[in-house]
Amino acid sequence: MKRRKIILNLCTSLDFFIEGAQGEIDWCFIDQDYSMTEFLARIDTILFGRKSYEQLIELMPDGFPGKERVVCTRNPDYTVDGVRVIPGDLPKSIEMLTHEPGKDIWLFGGSDLAQSMLANQLIDEMMISVHPLLLGQGKPLFPGLTSRVALHLTDCRTFSTGLVQLFYSVVKS
Repeated sequence: MKRRKIILNLCTSLDFFIEGAQGEIDWCFIDQDYSMTEFLARIDTILFGRKSYEQLIELMPDGFPGKERVVCTRNPDYTVDGVRVIPGDLPKSIEMLTHEPGKDIWLFGGSDLAQSMLANQLIDEMMISVHPLLLGQGKPLFPGLTSRVALHLTDCRTFSTGLVQLFYSVVKS
């Protein structure tokens, strides 16, 4: 069976913040599709950190219908109806998830989960939508990254709004 890929897909400002200083994401463009229809057809599972999942549900209570939602948390008692929860041993649980039948997996965020998964070489691809603005402060994309990660650019798309999408494969060591 083919291993499912994990794809980190998120928005960032040009100074690489994924949220503003107060956690705001109102600067993310939603005026057009920005390759999302194509991307959503490729995945059937969305992987969240707990905080990111709770933020999404506040903004979009239906939160991508038809997609399995998986929440990673350090809280072993965390439960949500209709959501698979992964507590504890993240690398082992995620590796098992990639070997289940299905399409690829969207790593939605947040930054702590993305950083942990990157450190454990669990991310296969990245789709980073760089917005043409500088936030100056906020939550950085990879705040505690301590080692080099090689990436290979596979595609680059530009949009009339100034948004640039960068597509990378992660070079595994």
